[in-house]
Amino acid sequence: MQALDRIRTPEKGSSLPRQLLLMLLFLFLGAALGAFSKYLDYRQASLPGPLGALNAALDLHNFLGQLAPWLLLGVCIAIYSPRPLWGAGRVFCFFLGMVSSYYAYCYFIAGFFPRAYAAIWFGLALLSPFLAYLCWYAKGRGPLAFLLSAGILGALLCCTLHWGWLYVSLRSGLHLLCLVLGIALLHRSPRETLALLGAALLIALALGWLLPFSL
Repeated sequence: MQALDRIRTPEKGSSLPRQLLLMLLFLFLGAALGAFSKYLDYRQASLPGPLGALNAALDLHNFLGQLAPWLLLGVCIAIYSPRPLWGAGRVFCFFLGMVSSYYAYCYFIAGFFPRAYAAIWFGLALLSPFLAYLCWYAKGRGPLAFLLSAGILGALLCCTLHWGWLYVSLRSGLHLLCLVLGIALLHRSPRETLALLGAALLIALALGWLLPFSL
């Protein structure tokens, strides 16, 4: 633990009851966003005025059905937590609420339940506290923090771009916004940030080659 504390020192934080209350709030926040995401997807043809226009302009329902926005939110929750363990708990509560409400909406309102997709997302929710614990140290110092930051940005790059032989395409402006926000979140000195982006690109290429599916 002392070696990890040299990477980033945990803050004292607040009392246990307050931390548990915050976890409950993240659970409700995740549930609200998950239900809203499925509502947009299910009702996309009959959304009320401004919301319908926004969804049509930005393809918001498809964007919220992909990994990039949730990855960015999870990283933000983890990094801005006072301690890695609290970050892990908050991120787990957030994803548990989001995935549960999304697929509850599918089953009870939309009238279907995609088991394969649900298994993937519930699997990610179970993995999220371990990944969040590591992500907390991305905002620290030293080679491990640099590698963790590069890994996060590499995953965001995979979510943002499609590439193959002699072509690169952008998924959407919202995906690009997630990448830019991720860079801003994990930025260092200008020189280190450039090195970070180079390492992230290599990780993204490796992920694209190794993973049997697209992020």
